[in-house]
Amino acid sequence: MFKQYYADMHIHIGRDIHHKPVKITGAKNLTLTNILIEASRRKGIDLIGVIDCHAPSVQEELYKLIEAGQANERKEGGIQFEKVTLLPGSEIEVYDKEAKGPMHVLCFFPSLDVITTFSYWLASKMKNINLSSQRFYGTAKELQHKVTELDGLFIPAHIFTPFKGLYGKAVNRTLEEILDPGLIDAIELGLSADTHMANQINELKSYTFLANSDAHSLPKIAREYQIIEMKEPSFIEFKHAIQGEKGRGVKKYFGMNPKLGKYHHTVCQSCMKNMPYHTEKCTACGSHKIIPGVYDRIQELGNAKEDNVDRPPYIYQVPLEYLPKLGPKTYEKLLARFGTEMHVIHHASFEQLVEIVPESLAQSIVDMRHGKLSIVGGGGGRYGKVR
Repeated sequence: MFKQYYADMHIHIGRDIHHKPVKITGAKNLTLTNILIEASRRKGIDLIGVIDCHAPSVQEELYKLIEAGQANERKEGGIQFEKVTLLPGSEIEVYDKEAKGPMHVLCFFPSLDVITTFSYWLASKMKNINLSSQRFYGTAKELQHKVTELDGLFIPAHIFTPFKGLYGKAVNRTLEEILDPGLIDAIELGLSADTHMANQINELKSYTFLANSDAHSLPKIAREYQIIEMKEPSFIEFKHAIQGEKGRGVKKYFGMNPKLGKYHHTVCQSCMKNMPYHTEKCTACGSHKIIPGVYDRIQELGNAKEDNVDRPPYIYQVPLEYLPKLGPKTYEKLLARFGTEMHVIHHASFEQLVEIVPESLAQSIVDMRHGKLSIVGGGGGRYGKVR
């Protein structure tokens, strides 16, 4: 029998077991063990993708958790810790001669042994295997074939962002310029796009989309996620789901309104004025630091009708910490009463909420549940805001 599970498949590690950086821009308390605890006990997420597991020190910590009996490897793939299952993955930067810029991709593997094998291979094609999102010295197709050889999953990451996204940076018009379409398992949208926007690109219509947090700190875990229907949270079941096999699949997305993303609008980075797409010089301050917007890039590439692909619902939502007047103390009160953030967001009634928080804040949580929050758009590397 199928069940529905919450999944966030893009989480970074800030520091390893030896307190050394993995994702340099990640928070110092963003350790593997802290991620597992946060996801299981506080967020209420069932399946997570930790995409810095290629680092030997991260693998060392996983092995130690298993040896200590705190975690165990699932028969169908993945590593279970309390109520959450981790899929070991890697975010890699690819910039081959056929591309016009670098792009990031996510690679997931069924077991710790397999990703260890992948790391041995990767170390010969990367300057520092110990860090996150490092440059791969080879072609994108070479990487695709290696991931496939190891029964892994290959997913282009945050594909529209102007920095290191497939369409935002790496290709002119089509993914076939650098990738083998048949070896792509799913597509990650990124914070500045949603399914409705991505549906406008015809070559994406056959792929499952994913909405993930790209978390660089513990609070950012599950700022975007999806509900996946499958038998259990495991690698094999996740693979069936994103490939649309055996009745599994993504049933609903929960993500920030794309206008809240850092790169939704084309913006002058110096003065933060909105600019027309392909502007080379800011008309307000004269700066040449123009950051192209995701919305404008999709309009340029769009070649399909938005309603020609049947996708699961995409619900606009933000983490609780984004809500005005919901500070750390209130957040802890909500968790003490309802257990996890997922329960607060999806299940706590208005009547239950007003027992803990002011009526206006309870109404904001309910409004968020139905995608009714008022927002101010972002761009140029700055997030939008909830009014």
